[in-house]
Order: sequence, then C-alpha cells, then structure tokens
Amino acid sequence: MAEASLSTTVLAEADATHRAVRRAFGMSVAAVAIGVAVLVAVGLLSASSGAAGLPVSGVFSALFDWVPLIGMESSLSATQESILFEIRLPRLVLGMLVGGSLGVAGASYQGVFRNPLADPYLLGVSAGAGFGAVLALGFGLDLGWGPFDTVPAAAFLGALVAVVASMAIARGGGASPATLLLGGVAMAALFSAAQTYAIQQLDETRAREVLSWLFGQLNTTGWTQVWLLLPYAAVCGAVLFVHRRHLDVLRVGDDEARSLGLDPARSRLVVIVAASLLTAAAVSVSGLIAFVGLVVPHIVRLLISHSYRVVVPLSALVGAAFLAFVDIGARTLLAPSELPVGVITAFVGAPFFALVLWRDRWSST
Repeated sequence: MAEASLSTTVLAEADATHRAVRRAFGMSVAAVAIGVAVLVAVGLLSASSGAAGLPVSGVFSALFDWVPLIGMESSLSATQESILFEIRLPRLVLGMLVGGSLGVAGASYQGVFRNPLADPYLLGVSAGAGFGAVLALGFGLDLGWGPFDTVPAAAFLGALVAVVASMAIARGGGASPATLLLGGVAMAALFSAAQTYAIQQLDETRAREVLSWLFGQLNTTGWTQVWLLLPYAAVCGAVLFVHRRHLDVLRVGDDEARSLGLDPARSRLVVIVAASLLTAAAVSVSGLIAFVGLVVPHIVRLLISHSYRVVVPLSALVGAAFLAFVDIGARTLLAPSELPVGVITAFVGAPFFALVLWRDRWSST
C-alpha cells in the first residue's frame, strides 16, 4: 500500500514537472492570439492615421473588397483608396517587416552570444550594414533586380565584417559579455567614422539623401522596398525559426550541447549569418533604426517566456507591432513635418538599455 502511494506521488510530481516545462518552453496559443490581435489593431490605427485621416470602417471595407468571395464594397473614394494602397499600406507593411526582422535578429544574437544586451545596433552590425549601404547608395551602385540588389549585398558584407570583428575582440578579451559589447561599440564607432568620411566625398544632393536615409525612415516608393525586403525576411526568418531550439541548447554550454547531439560551431555560424543578412536587408531599406532588437526580445521575456522557442517567433510579432506603432508617432507628432523613426526608437531604447544595465548590476550584487 505504501509503495503504491509512493508511486502515485512520484508520478504526480513527474506530471507536474512535465507541465511546468511545457509552460516554460512551449508556445502559448493565447500569447500568439493576443500578439496577432495587437498587430492587427496597430495596423488599422496606422492605416487610418495621418495628415489625411481615413475612417477605420472605410479601411476595413477597402481591404475586404480585395478579398475574393467576400463581396464587400469599399466605402472609400478613389483618392482615399489611392492614399491607402499606394502610401499607407506599403509603409505599414515595410515597418512591420523591418520591426519583425530587427526583433528576430536581436533575439537570435542574444541567444547565440548568451548575452541579453546584444542587439544589431549595439554589436555594430547595423553600423557595418549602414556603411556598406552608404557606399552602394552614395556612389551609384544601387543596381539590380528585385531582391538581387547591390545595396543589401553591400550591407550584408559590412554587417558580417562588423559582427566577426566584435567576436574576435571578445575572444581576445576573455569572451565576456562586457567585452563583446565593448567590441561592438568599437566597431560601431569605426564604421560610423567610415560613413562620415564616405558622405563627405559625395556631392551635396546625394549626401543629403544618404544622411536622410541614415537617420532611419520608412519612406516608400510604392511597394518596391517591401518586395526587396520580403524574400530576405522570409528565408532568414525561417532559418532562425528552425534554429530557435538550438539557442536554448547553447545556453547550457558547448560541452553539454555536444552531448545532446548539437554542433555548436555550425549552429552559431548559421544563426550569425542569417541574423546578419536579415539585419543588413532591413538596414538597406530603412536606414539605422536603433534598439528595436534590444527592446523587443526583453518585452517578450518579461511578459511571456525566457525560452528562445517562444522568444524568437514572438519577437517577430512584437517587433512588427512596435515599429508600426512608433511610425504612427513619427508621422503625427510634428505633423505636417515628420520625425525619423530612428530618433523615436533611440528615445525609447536608450532609457530601456540603461534600465536593463541597472537591473543586471543589482541582480549580480
């Protein structure tokens, strides 16, 4: 009788442990549903906000008018539909793609480097990508077709050089998280100086265009930038989504990862290359937008889960909603003038970065 009771107790404890592990590492359907609902709400707010206000009901009807078999007639005028489909929606979709890309890239860098403060901006990856893009844009090398454009290619090379250099500095300094960040700061300063020098060599008109781009904006010419970024976001996002479980395994150390059948070096290489290419593609169409890759994964961790199985996919949703919401402020706060999106994200991200540093300092004492 006692043995049966003990066995029942052990089974109950094992079942409770199993449920706790599933809650910690499993994807919550409720969290995904809430994320999608927030994303849709922000999208509707963005599509209806601006100098020429559009009714939400009209936006709804215009969107459903394009869906086959729905049969809902648009209540917007021809001018309003032109504003919606040629200006608002391309900018909204671009902002969501850029925000989701930077959020996923930031979460991936934090996982692969085991550093909660890593993000494309702080590691110098954005600056390296920006330098490559400046060379392509400033000196007339923005040639290509569709996704096969020289600007993302040049941005990717700059991003890869920056992240490899930051890793080399970190290894030389003992591979500590602080050294990695300092290496990233050094790379960001170096590539920012290179950007300044390159811009000085341009004529006034081209230099003004490049500087405006560097501030971080979501200006679109129709759907061109969306089609340029979409293939990179889809392919690199899928690669990082598949490798999100690897990031959880890498947290326990290389030896333990090998014992579980994972090749740490290969996994790191794939994640770093995919995250760098994703960052470079985002930078090539939007300029330098700071701190999205830092703020978004931390929001997911604070509200939902610390597991990268959850953090990576939800960072795409939260990043898309976050940047779309920030873009509303960029378009409306100083209307009819417009603020660069990168300025607002820096105002939000810099205090958030300081708060994370403060929390880490006090948690370690």
